[in-house]
Amino acid sequence: MKGYANSDLVVSARDLAALLEGSPRPLVLDLRPPEAYTAAHIPTAIHLDLWGVSLIDTDPAPLKAFMWMIEHVLAVHGVDATTPVVVYDDQSGVRAARAFWFLEHFGHPSVRVLDGGFGAWTAGLPTTRDASPPPKSDWTGIRDPRSLATWKDVEQAIARDDAVILDTRSDAEYEGTLVRARRGGAVPGAVHIEWTRNLAESGEFKSAAELKKMYTDAGVTPDREVITYCQGGYRAANSYLALRLLGYPRVRMYIGSWKEWGDREDLPIEHPAPASRT
Repeated sequence: MKGYANSDLVVSARDLAALLEGSPRPLVLDLRPPEAYTAAHIPTAIHLDLWGVSLIDTDPAPLKAFMWMIEHVLAVHGVDATTPVVVYDDQSGVRAARAFWFLEHFGHPSVRVLDGGFGAWTAGLPTTRDASPPPKSDWTGIRDPRSLATWKDVEQAIARDDAVILDTRSDAEYEGTLVRARRGGAVPGAVHIEWTRNLAESGEFKSAAELKKMYTDAGVTPDREVITYCQGGYRAANSYLALRLLGYPRVRMYIGSWKEWGDREDLPIEHPAPASRT
């Protein structure tokens, strides 16, 4: 056991195998690229590739349209209101974490990430190349605004002592030497902890003790609201999940992330020096 406050947000490969033999059987969503799914996947898994589907304008109208589209995509891939969902990619990675975040934002009552992903599954469990169409569903979620941040939320959080903005990108992106938007740099005052530091060498999430020390040492403490961001809401979702595992009560992901923030010249930025890395 890893000591998570919310251990029900992840599932081990062995436990998932047992669930697939029982009832109700969870809906398993494979978030890997299509060629990886075609080569081999977990039995009963449905393929869902959300890579590259991003939002770069979190004003109300485009945000509403984007979230409606994602909700529809999840429904046509078999998500309903009562069936537990397990998502996975190659490891406890950003693809699975982003699907987890969407489902949690939509209020799904039971969504988990396969800890260690397909790599953990293939350490002794069978795979298949068989594929079946997803079950029919007309599911609609109930959006939870407490999990989502817009550019306005981030701008307001900059000056709040009870909030911390968490930059989950690479060192080069954070420092502004790698520019992937109109401007390079970081949100002023953001704490930088690259998302990869959430994972052990096995591809699984680190223990609660390791994660807690890393975040609290950097000032990312459970008494503060945490807003995570990256380039497009993928890596930020992984750190969102890591903090949820620890039981942080107020965690949001900035879904527009740096692509929106860096493109908007009316929003403040800074260029942290390498010595200020966390």
